[in-house]
Amino acid sequence: MSSNEQSAVALEGWREPAAVVSLPEVHRSIPVAAGSSFWRRLFAFAGPGYLVAVGYMDPGNWATDIAGGSAFGYTLLSVILLSNLMAIVLQALAVRLGIATGRDLAQACRDHYSPPTAMSLWVVCELAIIACDLAELIGTAIALNLLFGIPLVWGVCLTALDVLLLLLLQQRGFRWLEAFVLSLLIVIGVCFAGQIALAQPSLTAILGGFVPTAQIVRDPAMLYIAIGILGATVMPHNLYLHSAIVQTRRFEQSVSGKKQAIRFATVDSTVALMLALAINAAILIVAAATFHFNGRTDVVEIQEAHALLAPMLGAPLASALFAVALLASGQNSAVTATLAGQVVMEGFLRIRLPAWLRRMITRLLAILPSVRVTALWGDSGTAKLLVFSQVVLSMQLPFAVIPLVRFTTDRAKMGTFVNPRWLSAIAWLVAALIVALNLKLLVDVIF
Repeated sequence: MSSNEQSAVALEGWREPAAVVSLPEVHRSIPVAAGSSFWRRLFAFAGPGYLVAVGYMDPGNWATDIAGGSAFGYTLLSVILLSNLMAIVLQALAVRLGIATGRDLAQACRDHYSPPTAMSLWVVCELAIIACDLAELIGTAIALNLLFGIPLVWGVCLTALDVLLLLLLQQRGFRWLEAFVLSLLIVIGVCFAGQIALAQPSLTAILGGFVPTAQIVRDPAMLYIAIGILGATVMPHNLYLHSAIVQTRRFEQSVSGKKQAIRFATVDSTVALMLALAINAAILIVAAATFHFNGRTDVVEIQEAHALLAPMLGAPLASALFAVALLASGQNSAVTATLAGQVVMEGFLRIRLPAWLRRMITRLLAILPSVRVTALWGDSGTAKLLVFSQVVLSMQLPFAVIPLVRFTTDRAKMGTFVNPRWLSAIAWLVAALIVALNLKLLVDVIF
């Protein structure tokens, strides 16, 4: 089948051609040499996966992982593992959609659904981005407070200035943005490696925590944290973002070129998400080893965890590493959330806003409730708001997952790039599990 024939097949299921490209300022800006070696091509495709992985270890993850580790020990490691495996599958579908069709998920939704339905999906996704932004700015404000003593309310307000960092990185090119994100990921990884070395957890107990147990579903308190971990791990806006940023590579637009691009981009995201799994697990392991097994099962606040780490581990360095990693996590997530917001707004509405304006709008919508909660309830309020924001993200996840699975299993839309049957079965199973868990949580909350 020629590339022209393939394009015709792929377009049969769409109402109009993909005339508007995702993130036009960086679209196909990074060259991929067709005749280069395997490792050079792999390096050329490396990057987008790490931008996506950032969303899987943001401050919202910290809140749910610390609460889960201190209250239930290593039990919820199985939820982190399951969530990460689900994320690997879903991000692979986002890669496939973006590369095969030249559309990001937002553009695909706008093309496929009626205007009212597409508008509803846009609103839900914007709420997810605001919930994510809420977690990021609270996490950054807490880190500034822990490191420099800046009051939480002022720290929340200062986070609005990180738009300047994003503008600087965007001006230098997309590779600079990817390098910045990867550098901060390395900082986070090193910090938690140091904390695990200080905590000295039991390897046998850790391995046992990765085995699922029915108690997670039966215990409402445990299920609430588990749903929060799911929402903090599988981010709805990451699916929109990933389907757009894989199109920053300038690969050959033939069937073989696209298949190769899908393969390399999937390797990139899988490796990056395994790093995210290691860091998320490390947060919960440190909380379990330090707090739960020393009788402190009530630690749910990041500030409290920071204060207790040094005396309980007997090492002042532990608290410093914790705060530095938190600051790196908040800044990383702030950068990628802005890009996701741009993709969603342009894809659904075809409205382009300057990056600084888009960032400020999202930030202000998250800053207002954060400032109010911080001023009224202080540390305990921010802890509850962090966990709640992750549960909100989880509740919005089906509205991104179901369209993504629907599109990538449709041969009329994907042509020869349609999911294999085994992948379609796994994808629908993941979607059904997400919906079932959310329904279970709703029933528990109502009754």
